[in-house]
Amino acid sequence: MGRKLFELQVVSNTPLNGVSDVDVVAETFLLQIGYLPKGYDPKTGATSIRDSVPYRLFMDYFMAMPSKAWAVEELAALLDTTKPTIYRHINKLKSMDLLESMDVEFDGQVRKGYRIRFGDLTKAWSFTETNISMAIENYRKTVAHFQALMEERNNNEQ
Repeated sequence: MGRKLFELQVVSNTPLNGVSDVDVVAETFLLQIGYLPKGYDPKTGATSIRDSVPYRLFMDYFMAMPSKAWAVEELAALLDTTKPTIYRHINKLKSMDLLESMDVEFDGQVRKGYRIRFGDLTKAWSFTETNISMAIENYRKTVAHFQALMEERNNNEQ
C-alpha cells in the first residue's frame, strides 16, 4: 500500500531497571524487540551473541558513538564481515525506525551513513512508539470493519 516497512516484535516484558549490567540489558532488549532472534546462532566464528556481528554493530558502533554516522563499508571492515551482512542488520534497525541516514565521508568519497536517530536512543524510541500506536490503531479499525462485515454477512444469511 505504499507505506514504508515498520516491523517490531512486541512481547510482554518487565522493565529491566533493576539490572545494572549494560550488556544484559542490551541483549535482553535486542532479543525482545526482535533485532536478535531467539536462539540466535552466529554464522561466523562468534562464540556468543555478544560476540556476534549484529550485537557488536549495535553496541560497539551505534550505541558507543550514537551521534556518529557510519558508512556501511567502514562497518563491514571494522566488523570483518560483508556489506550485505551489515545492510541486513541496518535494515532491521531501520524497520524499527531506530536509525537515520545521512551523508558521510569515507575513503575520500561521500557515502550514505547510518546512526541512531537524533544520536539518542530515547529520542529514536519515541518514533518507534509512534509507529506502534499507529499500527495498533490501524489494527483496531480493521478489526471493527471485519466485525461489521461479518455481522452483515451473518444477517444476510438468516
